[in-house]
Amino acid sequence: MKHKISFIILLFIPFLVFSQTKKTDANIFGHVINKSDGKHVPYFTISIKGTTIGTTTDATGHYFLKNLPVGEHIIVASGMGYETHEKKILIEANKSIELDFSVEESNLLLEGVVVTASRNESNRREAASIVNIISPKTLENTNSVCVSQGLNFQPGLRVETNCQNCGFQQVRTNGLEGQYTQVLIDSRPIFSALASVYGIEQIPANMVEQIEIVRGGGSAVFGSSAIAGTVNIITKEPQKNTASLSNTTNLIGGKSFDVNTFLNASIVSDNHKSGITIFGTSRQRSPYDHNDDGFSEMAKIESQTVGFRAYYNITNYSRLSFEYFNIGEFRRGGNKLHLPAHEADIAEQVDHNINTAGLKYSIYSKDNAHRFVAYTSFQDVDRKSYYGAGKDLNAYGKTEDFSFSSGLQYTWNIEKLLFMPSEFTSGVEYSQNDLKDLMCGYNRKIEQNINIYSSYLQNEWKDDKYGLLLGVRADQHSLLKDPILSPRVNLRYSPAKDYIFRATYAQGSRAPQAFDEDLHVAAVGGRVALIRISPNLRTEKSHSYTLSADLYKSFKSVTTNLLIEGFYTQLNHVFVLEKMGYDSHNNIILERRNGEGAIVKGINFEGKVLPSRYVDFQAGFTIQTSEHSEGELWSDNPSLKPQRKMFRTPDRYGYLTANWNPKEYLTVSLSGTYTGPMLVQHYAGFIAEDIEKMTSEFFDINFRVSYVIKVNGHFKMHLNGGVQNILNSYQSDFDYGDLRDSGYIYGPSLPRTYFAGIKFEL
Repeated sequence: MKHKISFIILLFIPFLVFSQTKKTDANIFGHVINKSDGKHVPYFTISIKGTTIGTTTDATGHYFLKNLPVGEHIIVASGMGYETHEKKILIEANKSIELDFSVEESNLLLEGVVVTASRNESNRREAASIVNIISPKTLENTNSVCVSQGLNFQPGLRVETNCQNCGFQQVRTNGLEGQYTQVLIDSRPIFSALASVYGIEQIPANMVEQIEIVRGGGSAVFGSSAIAGTVNIITKEPQKNTASLSNTTNLIGGKSFDVNTFLNASIVSDNHKSGITIFGTSRQRSPYDHNDDGFSEMAKIESQTVGFRAYYNITNYSRLSFEYFNIGEFRRGGNKLHLPAHEADIAEQVDHNINTAGLKYSIYSKDNAHRFVAYTSFQDVDRKSYYGAGKDLNAYGKTEDFSFSSGLQYTWNIEKLLFMPSEFTSGVEYSQNDLKDLMCGYNRKIEQNINIYSSYLQNEWKDDKYGLLLGVRADQHSLLKDPILSPRVNLRYSPAKDYIFRATYAQGSRAPQAFDEDLHVAAVGGRVALIRISPNLRTEKSHSYTLSADLYKSFKSVTTNLLIEGFYTQLNHVFVLEKMGYDSHNNIILERRNGEGAIVKGINFEGKVLPSRYVDFQAGFTIQTSEHSEGELWSDNPSLKPQRKMFRTPDRYGYLTANWNPKEYLTVSLSGTYTGPMLVQHYAGFIAEDIEKMTSEFFDINFRVSYVIKVNGHFKMHLNGGVQNILNSYQSDFDYGDLRDSGYIYGPSLPRTYFAGIKFEL
């Protein structure tokens, strides 16, 4: 690992050339006011487009930028929940110019800046693919303490729990399993197979600036495995001097506590040349036993997260940024949690130490026509585990996982290429993953060393009305002889500002390697179920199509948005699991092999209504089918026929959120998710033989109220409380005892849960 860190440092030495900014005594000052009520807007971002120069308005809504580069520039005013405004001005030496902004609120987040559509910053309205945003406000109003809880509130997404013992979760996008979704941290593919097992629940909400979601293969430029879609977790960046300390305490099912404490602080220099934001989290969750059989349905969790993100503006046109965070988590499920794991009848215990870091250097030309980015990032995961049943001493294991990604990207903004303005992007990337997973007692050993050399090219022609993106990514995977080519085509047509139509085609693939589910071991019927990879496993390939209409309409003071998105994904040589029998230790063996193929298709609907600036409603609904081309045999029970329908995939599901702000300091929120019936597997153990079951439907609804007390001009205290899953819509037929199938779990992740919180903010 020392050699890898040295390589990271050497990569950036050529770019760390510090230069002094020439003093011009050219200044801009002004204020930002809310157009609807005339009040000043504090902490609004004011920046010069194509440079690293920027500031935020102070507590009174005023700003001042000094010693600016002379010439014609575009000044950008942007802020979460407001439309972005741009003004072109001529900056002259030894002159000060007053430039004021009157901004409009836009809770639809139409004007937000996103990066996941094309690897470049773009206005969400003009993005090549539909990019949905989960904001800190959504995470807060839905009482989401971690990323996994917040992902439920987007169309086409559904987070499910796959294990009663350890709480292994995955996000399904457009009905496909978690392995088909590319998870990025700040646009970098360092979320490895091992990190994906528990990762989306391990990332706390307080380190997130926003989560960008692209459904379908429209973001294949990030990697060929982005078949179902991409989830890009953007961490907080320092923007102003602030600090907060908060606590949210949940009472799960009326009997188990989940205590979450969050710390955030940011410091930014007066000239905004440098800044750092620090975050920390502590989580203590007691195990939850729903049916009182002495075995947990939700695992015990003890976790701590600490990290920071910092930047330094080397010049007006170059920036160096660095980030690091550490997650330490212990989780344990099963029974007899007070005893060592091998003295329990069933125990799944994992102890993680995760270190993640990233370094990025960005430089722009003075005319903003050229941009160059060099980046590197890594994630190191150390896991000690016990997955066992029947007081088995052989079930201890240890896993080491190192992921590394480094690359260069160049972007050229061309005034006109053939028929309209365009943005050309090219880049190279190297990714490495070293995995060693050992369970010596079971003679299980997974050693996986993967090296991927990638390059990509794309050109996006775009103006206010039309958009055409053509791109291709080539990946040379160390497990494959031939390179993987992933082409993509995106079309956008806007006959009017509020009518946006898009179409996308993309190819993707998954190499024959270990994925997150393969690194999880389940307890079934008093035995352990192990997954092995077939030696004949071939590459899985996909063809993905989407067609969408994104429509906006205002009726006097009422603003509305309707999104209709059809998707169709064809999978060839689809990966499936088949029960193969038992090994010498009497463990169940499941083999990952190729099936013939599968088709996943459906329609996502999303509607947003803002009757006034005090009220907003949002709801999404998905109708889909997910079927194998031919029936797949998953059990050795002769009475079960090969099944074409994909398991754990409902044909309909959705969500809703509603917020009411009758006063500036009071917010009342309602949210919920709907999960339709789905077919699930139930392995023998507690029951006599393997069966398939069609579940009931679930509708869990949540209520939250928050109140802000302004102690003085700089100090605020936030109080909140409420109930999650008010109707207690929760699975009622869990297995009992040590013969249970720990994978027989479905529906909402929480029973009725009461919560209260407090936050101190400076």
